[in-house]
Amino acid sequence: MAHVPQIRVPATYIRGGTSKGVFFRLQDLPQACQVPGEARDKLLLRVIGSPDPYGQQIDGMGGATSSTSKTVIVARSEQPDHDVDYLFGQVAINKAFVDWSGNCGNLTAAVGAFAIAGGLVDPARIPQNGICTVRIWQKNISKTIIAHVPITNGEVQETGDFELDGVTFPAAEVVIEFMDPADGEGSMFPTGNVVDELEVPGIGTFKATMINSGIPTIFLNAADIGYTGTELQKDINSDAEALARFETMRAYGAVKMGLIADISEAVARQHTPKIAFVAPATDYVASSGKQVAASDIDVCVRALSMGKLHHAMMGTASVAIATAAAVPGTLVNLAAGGGQREAVTFGHPSGTLRVGAAAAEVNGEWTATKAVMSRSARVLMEGWVRVPGNAF
Repeated sequence: MAHVPQIRVPATYIRGGTSKGVFFRLQDLPQACQVPGEARDKLLLRVIGSPDPYGQQIDGMGGATSSTSKTVIVARSEQPDHDVDYLFGQVAINKAFVDWSGNCGNLTAAVGAFAIAGGLVDPARIPQNGICTVRIWQKNISKTIIAHVPITNGEVQETGDFELDGVTFPAAEVVIEFMDPADGEGSMFPTGNVVDELEVPGIGTFKATMINSGIPTIFLNAADIGYTGTELQKDINSDAEALARFETMRAYGAVKMGLIADISEAVARQHTPKIAFVAPATDYVASSGKQVAASDIDVCVRALSMGKLHHAMMGTASVAIATAAAVPGTLVNLAAGGGQREAVTFGHPSGTLRVGAAAAEVNGEWTATKAVMSRSARVLMEGWVRVPGNAF
C-alpha cells in the first residue's frame, strides 16, 4: 500500500501571555486551507494533534490543555487603517473540532511581533528603536486591537524584565489595547441587566453577571456555588462532577445570553462563553507557591476554559473582568468593593494581574470604550510544521 509523504508548512511556535500557539501567515498555508472550511480545520487539527482520545496530543504541537491547543492565522489587513488581520482557532483536544467563535487575548500579545517579523507590517511604520504600534483587526469578533511592540535595532525585542504571573521567565512588555471591546452585536449586557437570576435545572438558581466584553463571560459568586475563589487547578479539575456542573451552568448561561438556542448546542461552542466565579480579596497561595495577600488585590477570580479551570487567566476574560469591574453593581464590581473604578487587580491561580477599562452609561445602556493590559510574547521555534499530505 502506498503512503502519502508528509508536507511541510511554514509556521512559528510562540508563547503569547500564558498561552502557546502555532502561528501561520495566511499566504503560507496550502491553497485549499487559505479559505475557511473543512480543509483548513483538518490541517489545524492534524498540526495540533487532535482529536486525541488519549487527551495528550502526543502526535502534534498541542500541549493537552486549552492554553496550548491553539492556532493563529495572520495576513495583511483587508480593513482600512489596520495593518494585519488576526484569526484565532481554538482546537479541541479530544474532538475533531476547531472553535472560531472568539478571540484569544493572550496570543494577541504575539500577533504584532509575528506580523512585524513576517513582513506583514509596512516597514515605514517600524522605528529603528522604540515602540511599533501594530493595528490589528480581530476577525473572529470584528474588533480593533492595538499592540505596542518594543523594537530594538530595527527588530522585535523579546527579552526584558517584565514579569507575568503564570509565565516562568521575564520578557519584554507588550501593552495591548482592546478598542470597543464589547463582543458581538447588541448590548454589552445581552439581558439588559448587570445581574440576572440564572436558573439551572437540577442544580439551582444563581445570581450571574453575563457580559459581552473581550469574550462572552458568565460571572458567578464563588460562595453561591460552594467555593472560596482561591481554588487552584487541582481543586476543580480533579472533580468530574464539578466540571459537569460548570458545563451545565455554562450551557444555560449561553442560552440566556442569546449565544445558542438550545443547551445541546453548547458542545459545539466550547470556547465561548467562558464561565468564571468571583470572591472578595482573600489571602491565598498561588500554584507557584507565591503568597498572594488580600491587600495586593481587589478581587479573586477563577475561570474555566474548554471545560477546565485555567491555570492563570485568559486574556479575553481579563478584558471581561476589567469591564465588569468598571460597571457599578456587577458581581465583579461588588466583589471588588463596589463603586466607580477604571482599573482592577485580580488574583488568579498563578498570581495577580492588573487590567484597566473605561465604561460609561449611554442612553441607559453600558458601553466600554477600551480595555488595557500588559502581556509578553516570545518565539519558541520557527521553521516548518509537518503533516501527512492527505491530512486535509
